[in-house]
Amino acid sequence: MYGSSAAHADPAPRPGRGGPPPALRAGGRRPGFVLAFLFVLFVIVSGLVPSLFTSHSSSATSPAEKLHGPSLTHPFGTDELGRDLFSRMLHGSTLTIKVTGASVLIAVVAGLALGVISGFFGGWIDALLMRVVDVLLAIPILMMALTIITALGFGLVPMAVAVSVGITPGFARTTRAEVLRVRSQPYVEAARTGGASWLRVTLRHVLPNSWGPVGVLAVLDFGTAVLLVSTLSFLGFGAPPPAPEWGSLISGGRNYLITSPWLSLLPGLFVALVVFSLNHLARTLEEVRR
Repeated sequence: MYGSSAAHADPAPRPGRGGPPPALRAGGRRPGFVLAFLFVLFVIVSGLVPSLFTSHSSSATSPAEKLHGPSLTHPFGTDELGRDLFSRMLHGSTLTIKVTGASVLIAVVAGLALGVISGFFGGWIDALLMRVVDVLLAIPILMMALTIITALGFGLVPMAVAVSVGITPGFARTTRAEVLRVRSQPYVEAARTGGASWLRVTLRHVLPNSWGPVGVLAVLDFGTAVLLVSTLSFLGFGAPPPAPEWGSLISGGRNYLITSPWLSLLPGLFVALVVFSLNHLARTLEEVRR
């Protein structure tokens, strides 16, 4: 009787359905969190609909206006072909966000699968998977990404795969730790005693109660992925010219650092601010969760 009654018990308190999660409400009381959230939201929206924030074309050239400094007309100045750099940054957000989002999504799915299998079954399966994860963690992410993208070829899809392989081990370890914690909870044991299958227990109890740290890590690794994608693009492994990408825009200004430093400086500061904002969001969410 104990198993049948306890198996249907609610595993944990859940936020009300009429508002945002408690972590977001708590973070909303912090000005730094709000500013970081608004900036990240601006980057995402501008990447999806760049025309909302600029009327300039990202590819239209104007030789008469080449290498003009920042102004009201061109907030980031113009490049060596007279193209508006701010417009190219916003249109470059589209490619960067797509690759970054795809790589984080792949890493989350793969990491959740590895972590759940490892944490639930234990034994030699756990030992084998975690040794593989340890090996991947021992290899620098950029070196691994360069190796994979060299083997697969240049382009956005190989870049997304390369970045996802580099950040998957973190998700696998975090998920495994949470599964081990949740698996020993009384409501999980009660559900198993009541006859629930491992799949039902995983989907109904384990994953919903393990998602918190994984979600925080996803926000944090989104910033890591942005940095990796920009680095690979800077090295020439991204989309071919004239497609604008953050890394390629920074790389394109290297020959003009003395005469026109804004060509690399402003895109570099923009990328750094994106990464810093994502890190701040992740750290704040982790603090309010505790």
